[in-house]
Amino acid sequence: MAHSVFIDGEAGTTGLQIRQRLEARRDIRLVSIDPDKRKDAAARAELLNSADAVILCLPDDAAREAVDLITESHVRVVDPSTAHRIAPGWTFGFPELCAGQREAVTASKRVSNPGCYSTGFIALVRPLVDAGILPPAHPVVCNAISGYSGGGKGLIAEMEGAAPEGTSDAYRTYGLTLAHKHVPEMQLRTGLDHPPLFAPSVGRYAQGMIVEVPLQLWALPGAPEPEDLRRALAAHYQGERFVEVASEAECAELASARAGAAGYVAGLDPEALNGTNQLKLFVFGNAARGQARLVALLDNLGKGASGACVQNLNLMLGLPEGAGL
Repeated sequence: MAHSVFIDGEAGTTGLQIRQRLEARRDIRLVSIDPDKRKDAAARAELLNSADAVILCLPDDAAREAVDLITESHVRVVDPSTAHRIAPGWTFGFPELCAGQREAVTASKRVSNPGCYSTGFIALVRPLVDAGILPPAHPVVCNAISGYSGGGKGLIAEMEGAAPEGTSDAYRTYGLTLAHKHVPEMQLRTGLDHPPLFAPSVGRYAQGMIVEVPLQLWALPGAPEPEDLRRALAAHYQGERFVEVASEAECAELASARAGAAGYVAGLDPEALNGTNQLKLFVFGNAARGQARLVALLDNLGKGASGACVQNLNLMLGLPEGAGL
């Protein structure tokens, strides 16, 4: 029998992508609210309590309000918003986080999706903290760039609109108050003692992202070499379907690429994994200088949002983890 799923906020960017991943499946039956009743609390409450699972593609405050409307104990909730990512009683929806996390997601009735930037950062840093390579007290920096779809309808309209309403900006750095909403989960879920210094930016392309953590290896205990970091990541994610660690040879090939016929240097394309639920990790380093650049590549709307949500939903409903992905 198909499981009933209500996407509260299905008209948004993430909601639409989740719907596209679910609507053709026979093991899922999507239910929707009458557009005229979207602001009717009683009608929403009825749907929220009658579905087997609810996905909250809503602003933070609205997501909290929706949870308060759920009174039936059988209803499972996946929340892609920021509202519950560090909240007590909620399971962090990154099954690859650590031993036992997949089982925790499977058993939970309240799962909070990681943020897109957080997914890349946590995937790179948590295994190194767990392995004792990166001390929790170490000052950590994270640089990242995302496609403009991560900024929601307002930024999408600005980037895709014609002048004068639109913009011709090719690149924009933001989060200059150093208080980005992903930072609390980035710290908590990696076990760091201090918030990472996070420097996000947005490029003039729709989706896809690169998250980078540079490290001075000479400042770490034992002065590990770049390959020590890569081996730790590879061991942590061994056998995982949706997280891949690039080989030493692949990283070396990318690092040594020269300018091609068109005159540009080959490198990582932030759009390379678009439309997938994949996350690929790279370690670039210079052992002689004692430096490394850890890089995560993912689709901010895939493993960074809708894909991860479907992965968590599958686990919670006892369905094949990769269904629809």
